[in-house]
Amino acid sequence: MTDLRPRSEDAPPLLHPTISQLTYLVAVAEAPTFSTAASGLGVSTSALSQGLAELERRLGLQLFERHGRRQVLREEAGTVLAYARRVVADTRDISRWVHELKGGRVGRLRVGMIDAAAVDHFSTQLRSFRRTDASVDLLLSVAPSAELLERLRRGELDLAVVVEPQLDLPEFEFTALLEEDIVVVPPEGIDVAAPTEWGPWVLFPTGSHTRALIERELRARGARVEVVAESHQPEVLREMTRLGVGWTVLPAVQAGRRRPRDPQPVVLTRRRLVIARPRGRSAHGAADRLVAMLETRTGSGID
Repeated sequence: MTDLRPRSEDAPPLLHPTISQLTYLVAVAEAPTFSTAASGLGVSTSALSQGLAELERRLGLQLFERHGRRQVLREEAGTVLAYARRVVADTRDISRWVHELKGGRVGRLRVGMIDAAAVDHFSTQLRSFRRTDASVDLLLSVAPSAELLERLRRGELDLAVVVEPQLDLPEFEFTALLEEDIVVVPPEGIDVAAPTEWGPWVLFPTGSHTRALIERELRARGARVEVVAESHQPEVLREMTRLGVGWTVLPAVQAGRRRPRDPQPVVLTRRRLVIARPRGRSAHGAADRLVAMLETRTGSGID
């Protein structure tokens, strides 16, 4: 059987011209003299000549011929020059892209938020960011705080807006955004009486940062903490409370609209929302701009 695969001696040699050498060639082709080209590149004339001589050596092709005291491109160099122009243009494009990526003007920004932050507190800022940074692909994940911090730890997110954790987590940097009321929501038709008469409860699941705050405060007030149902979704907790399954405790913005005859809600505690970012990770320009927008929403950082 005949082996039709090309032998190594049949393959063309790899020439390895450098970007600098190709840039020199383009500059000389576009400038009236070598000295003008060298000045435009910020190199000496001798360095320019040496770079072009090395390019000729690597190509195995004479690119210039002398006309009097001037060196001019030979006609055969046209193909090499066209290639050099493409490479130099592409290199400038990729350099510009990398510069913009480092500045956060292109690429992806992966943001995690708890539901109250994404829907109730910062939806306007998210829409504004999408308009002003349209070239940045904003990927938003909505999940509980513990899940978002774990994803941030694994490098799956660039930043997250979460309930401030009670534990010390030195791998993250936290920036305070706002504080909000957490209110007691009784079943319909039941007035809020003494804390010992509250419950049973439908609450956020065990492990939730807000659930931990709620249980701690309920016990501090002497209330029984009997949990009969759990859900991460505030609207589900509200509906179960409306149906009389139990009492609940929700952020005020998620507790539902009060009717004029409804009793004044009891503020059980307050929780702080913070921006979490991995400590020591390289700066992300788009993340910095989004954080600035979020902080604008809350003025000095805490409202």
